[in-house]
Amino acid sequence: MTASVAGAAQQIGATVVTKTTVADGVVQLRLRPQDGAHFARWLPGAHIDVMLPGGALRQYSLHSDPTAADEYLISVLYEPDGRGGSRAVHDDVQVGQKLAISEPRNHFELTSARSYLFIAGGIGITPILPMVRSVAVRRLPWRLVYGGRTRTSMAYLDEVLAQPGGRVDIYPQDETGMLDVLGILNDSSAGDAIYCCGPAGLLEAVEQHCKNDQAERLHVERFAASAQFLDQADDQEFELVLNRTGVTLTIPPDRTAMDVISEQTSLSPFSCGVGSCGTCEVAVLEGTPDHRDSILSAKERAANQIMHICVGRSQTPRLVIDL
Repeated sequence: MTASVAGAAQQIGATVVTKTTVADGVVQLRLRPQDGAHFARWLPGAHIDVMLPGGALRQYSLHSDPTAADEYLISVLYEPDGRGGSRAVHDDVQVGQKLAISEPRNHFELTSARSYLFIAGGIGITPILPMVRSVAVRRLPWRLVYGGRTRTSMAYLDEVLAQPGGRVDIYPQDETGMLDVLGILNDSSAGDAIYCCGPAGLLEAVEQHCKNDQAERLHVERFAASAQFLDQADDQEFELVLNRTGVTLTIPPDRTAMDVISEQTSLSPFSCGVGSCGTCEVAVLEGTPDHRDSILSAKERAANQIMHICVGRSQTPRLVIDL
């Protein structure tokens, strides 16, 4: 059981050695360690925290060689209506700039399976790309369905098409229309491990159409909070006890636990704010949490032993956490 807030991983110095446009609205940063250090190795699905100019902390999927200790690659889609992180990467980050990053964390690990179905939408190709490489090298059956607004907006298209042994289906929306999610899932092989990353609408559609054992084999990576939790008119006030800190807080219906913790204590154990990075994971000591993250499995949710307090709430009037 997790004994405390996971907290942000130890910061590492990194230098931006190249900044390259790899698709319409997408730039790639090549990061190298500073002072002769080495980066930690990682597994497909991992991401890092990046402290950006202006102080924003954002998470980006790694898609370089997981065994390489001398560089990390991340790619960032420009989102004009986002929270400002992509704007900082595109407009402010320059070659030669030093950035603070975290060691890799992974809540989207590639599990062992007989075969794989990968569904990527837009910039969601970044965590999927090293997975495809890994499965192709092991000569396991795989299929990638890759959708985007246009061909020119789809990063790493040539690389995924060049991967051996599998099937790649490309769906530029301006040529083919929206992905037929139900048809894709109906065509999948029995026992496929299903991995999906992309816009919220794509993830919601995949989750909606995955039935029975498919749902048990589904793994998703979100870049934003699930739409089902964005408007919770029935949320109730609850009492949150920080057991180790000795503080009791009232969490109103229109505030998150993290908001109140950050405001009323010196603690600030969060990063993404949307329940996708795992930084704010805490142990639950009493009460029943209302899980709203995109990290925990169905089994972990049912156990109610841990939760993510940037989005999670309580199903009981009182919740005690190990913080």
